[in-house]
Amino acid sequence: MTFADLGLGNSLIKAISKAHYDTVYPIQQEAIPIILQKTDLIGLAPTGSGKTAAYVLPILEQLQKRPPTPGRSVPVLVIVPTRELAVQVKEVFELLAASLPTKIKCMAVFGGVSINPQMMQLHATSVLVGTPGRLLDLVSKNSTDLSQVETLVIDEADKLLNLGFKKEMDEIFSRLPKSRQSLLFSATIDPDVDSLMAKILVKPVRIEVGQETITPALINQTAYLVSAENKGPLLRFLIKEGAWKQVLVFTSSIRAADNLTVKLNKNGIQAMAFHGDKSQGGRTEALRQFKAGNLQVLVATDLAARGIDILELPYVINYELPRSPKDYIHRIGRTGRAESTGEAISLITQDDLPHFKVIQKKMKRFVELVDAANLGF
Repeated sequence: MTFADLGLGNSLIKAISKAHYDTVYPIQQEAIPIILQKTDLIGLAPTGSGKTAAYVLPILEQLQKRPPTPGRSVPVLVIVPTRELAVQVKEVFELLAASLPTKIKCMAVFGGVSINPQMMQLHATSVLVGTPGRLLDLVSKNSTDLSQVETLVIDEADKLLNLGFKKEMDEIFSRLPKSRQSLLFSATIDPDVDSLMAKILVKPVRIEVGQETITPALINQTAYLVSAENKGPLLRFLIKEGAWKQVLVFTSSIRAADNLTVKLNKNGIQAMAFHGDKSQGGRTEALRQFKAGNLQVLVATDLAARGIDILELPYVINYELPRSPKDYIHRIGRTGRAESTGEAISLITQDDLPHFKVIQKKMKRFVELVDAANLGF
C-alpha cells in the first residue's frame, strides 16, 4: 500500500515523496482514512510506530481545503506532555507542509522560556502544538483562542495523565467547542486514559497496532551483571571498544546524569546531560548536536527523554533501571524505530536482578545476561 491509496491529495503526495516518507506504517494505514472522514479516533500504538505522521498527514490534507485562519483562533490544537515532543511534532508538520501550495503556519509553545515571543508570533497560526500549562498561560493573556478549534489531538495521552496534567487538561477542555474532531493517541491504555476518552470523544473508532509486540523485534537487548562501582568503567569500555556513536544513556535522577556526564568527558568521551534542570536553550542545543551526530553521548532522565525521536539511533543504554516496566519499554523504544536495527543495553547490579526479572516478564521477552567479570569488571 502507498500513501496515494489512503485518500490524500496530489499536493500532499508530492510533499510526502519530497520528505522521503517511503513506507506506510500500520498505524498510518488505519488512521489516515478515518481521520479524513472527520471521525473521532483512539489510536493505540507503541513508541516508534509512526503515529505522528498518522495524524499530521490527514490534518494537513484538511487544512489545504480551508482558508488560513486570521487573528487569534486556531483550527488545529495538538496537546503534548513535554517541550521536546512539542518541537518534534512541529518539525514534522513543517517538513510535510513546506512544499504545499497553501501556506500553513505551525507553532510550538511550552514553558521554560519567555512567553512574550510566543505571544507575538501566534497571529494566524493554523496548527498550535503545546504543553498544557503554557497553552493556558497564553489563553489567559488573550494571545490565543481555543473556542474555534476544529481538530484536537492529544498525543501521548498516557503520559499527559501520568505526569499530573489532569487539572490543566480539564481547563483546556472547558474552553474547546463541543463540535469538533478529537483524536487521542497513546502507547498504553489504563483507567485514567479511559476516563479521558469518555470525556472528550464522541463515538470514536478505536484502532490498536502492535500492542502484542510491546518491544520491537529489531531491538537487540543485552544486560551486563556488574557491581555499582564498576558501572562507569564498564560503560566507558563498551563505548570506546565498540567505537560507538550516538549513544543515549538513561539515568534515574538529574544528579546521576550530571555526575555521569562529567566522568565521561573526563575520560575522553564527549557527553552532554539532558534533563529538566537544564535551560530550554541548553536542552535544544544538546539535542541538536546529538541528532546531527556531533555529540557522542547524551545522558538523559526519563521525563526529559519524552520526545527524543531519532530515526536511526543505534544505541540506548540503561545505566540505571527505571522504576516501571513501561518506562523501560519507552526507553529502549528510542532505538529500533522505523525498520532500523538498534542495541539496548542494561547495566544490572545484583540488587537490580529481581526488578529486571519483573521487567522481562512484563514485556514477555528474555534478555541475555552477561557477567561483566568475564570482561574484567
